[in-house]
Amino acid sequence: MSSSLETGGGLPRSTFTLLFGISVVTAMGNTGLISVMPAIAREIGIPDVLAASVFSFSSLLWAITSPFWARASDRHGRRPMILIGVAGFTVSTVVCAVVVLAGLKHMAAPLTIFGLFFILRALNGLFGSAANPAAQAYVAEHTPPEGRTKAMSSLAGGFGLGTVFGPFMAPLFVLPFVGLSGPLFGFALLGVALWVLLWLRLPESRPPLEAERDPEEGLRPPIWRDRRVIPFLIYGFLVSICQSGQGQTLGFLIIDKLGIAPLQAHGFIAIAMMFGAVASLLAQWGLIPMFEMTPRQLLRWGVVVAAAGNLVVAMAPDYWIAVAGYAISSLGFGLARPGFTAGASLAVGQADQARTAGAIGAVNGVNVVFAPFFVLAYKGWAPGPFLFAGMTMAAMVVYAFRNPQLRAADPHPAGTSAATQAALERSDEGPAA
Repeated sequence: MSSSLETGGGLPRSTFTLLFGISVVTAMGNTGLISVMPAIAREIGIPDVLAASVFSFSSLLWAITSPFWARASDRHGRRPMILIGVAGFTVSTVVCAVVVLAGLKHMAAPLTIFGLFFILRALNGLFGSAANPAAQAYVAEHTPPEGRTKAMSSLAGGFGLGTVFGPFMAPLFVLPFVGLSGPLFGFALLGVALWVLLWLRLPESRPPLEAERDPEEGLRPPIWRDRRVIPFLIYGFLVSICQSGQGQTLGFLIIDKLGIAPLQAHGFIAIAMMFGAVASLLAQWGLIPMFEMTPRQLLRWGVVVAAAGNLVVAMAPDYWIAVAGYAISSLGFGLARPGFTAGASLAVGQADQARTAGAIGAVNGVNVVFAPFFVLAYKGWAPGPFLFAGMTMAAMVVYAFRNPQLRAADPHPAGTSAATQAALERSDEGPAA
């Protein structure tokens, strides 16, 4: 059907494009800010560790509120939650832009600017977290199990595309008067445009009627204790921590390796992040559909490649080797992320899609809380955070091969796969992890 996704799902292309746009714009805003944050911090005089921690409180709130918004999307529909999420992202971005501008103009002390940014960024964690679980559940509801991996990887490709354009576009917004706060104002304008399009064009995706829901839904354990999902959350949590920690440490590594002023280094940081984003897109739009990779294969190959890339960054003698290592690890993360997202979605039925999406959203949010520890470790010993990430990913290779739920991750409907059922029965003999 020409109006449907190439995965064979029932989601019209126009609708998917809007959902895809959410990933693109929010990724542009977030990665664009990450790319300029080292330069902003050093221009204003904010210590490196504090600069990395500005995202921590927001991310913690994101993790806490994602399940709430997922449940709300079941009750009130996906569309209202998506609109709330995009509005939260936009408002947070514009008020943070004003604070950064005040810091660059020396209108307040660096620690005051840091405190204001820290608090106002929390708006993204409180309200911006509403969009992703609702969008993921929206896609899952309209794609059959055999097309779920391709649909989820396409949606994840929006994030990859945003990470290409975010660092690339950020320098274009560094304009007279606004300076390094310009990118935030620019991304806020994109958020406004996206919100208007969603308001005008996004149809509602009806949440399940009460009569269609499992009568034992209230008796099921919380998603955090659901044996079908726990291994994917553990895997995703550790993968996300390593990817986030590497990304936020990279800018400081590049500034120090080049030995130039922060403002001059921003272009080099953007180039490195673009190489990483292109590698992630290659994984999600090239390798996954070309080889028709299943979640099980993605869970294994993703962390193998990510481990290798982190080791290259740790040993890199110069800028370009560090960029190559970052691109390799981004290729691996680009495989692993759709693996645990699609695997978790396939492990549950339709009634649990929003709950699962909320849990995945929480995992993707809380990981940033640990980024300051990577920066702190970098200040002590530069290769340290990258070696830690490489060893953690190597451990995830073992986990992906040994855990029964991860071994059984394939595109069969939840509850119908003999391999999945057998794996779940075997998991009852011991801890899910």
